Amino acid sequence: MKLSHETIETNPWLMIVLIVLVVSVGGLVQIVPLFFQRSTTEPLPGMTPPSALQVAGRDIFVREGCYNCHSQMIRPMRAETLRYGPYSVAGESVWDHPFQWGSKRTGPDLARVGGRYSDDWHIAHLNDPRSVVPESNMPAYPWLETQMVDASSIKRHMESLRAVGVPFTDEAIAGAEEEVKDKTEQQALIAFLQGLGRVRPQNQ
Repeated sequence: MKLSHETIETNPWLMIVLIVLVVSVGGLVQIVPLFFQRSTTEPLPGMTPPSALQVAGRDIFVREGCYNCHSQMIRPMRAETLRYGPYSVAGESVWDHPFQWGSKRTGPDLARVGGRYSDDWHIAHLNDPRSVVPESNMPAYPWLETQMVDASSIKRHMESLRAVGVPFTDEAIAGAEEEVKDKTEQQALIAFLQGLGRVRPQNQ
C-alpha cells in the first residue's frame, strides 16, 4: 500500500496511529533529555530538605487548593521578574512532589514570598485577608488556627518522599512527629510559606 496523503486522509485508523506515533516521538524528544540535565535534576547549591513542619504545611497548601490561585513559578519575562523577583528554575523544585508550577494565577505569585512578610502578617492574612490586603478576593481560613497537624502520619509521608528522592535523614524522620506535635495547621502553612524562595537571593 502506497503511503500517500490521500491514503492517510481516507483511513481514519491509520491517521490515528500515525498521529499517536508522531506525538509520542515528539514528546520523548523534548522530555527525555531533561532527565539527564543537571539543571533539572539537581538541587540548587545550599538547598536543604524541608522541615517536617514545612512538609505538613505544604500538604495543607495543596489540600486547601491554594495552588489554584497562587503560582509558585515566576515566568522569565521582564514584567514578572520586576514584580516578583528572579524567575523560577527547575533546581528549586526538584524535591517537590508534585511540583506547584502552574499557569493559573489569580492571587500573587508565592515563589519568593519567604521572609517578605512577618508571621503575624500571615496570621492576619489567613484569618481576614482584607485586613492587610483590602483589594484581596481570597477567602478566610480561620479553621487553620484551631485545627492541629496530624502528627501520626508525618513520618510515613516523609519516608515516602525520601523514596522518591528527597534526602531526608533518619534523624529528621525520627524527630518529625515530635516537631509537628501540638502545632496548628496555620503554623505549619506559615512555616511552608516562609521557606519559599529562600535559596536564591532576590538579586540572582
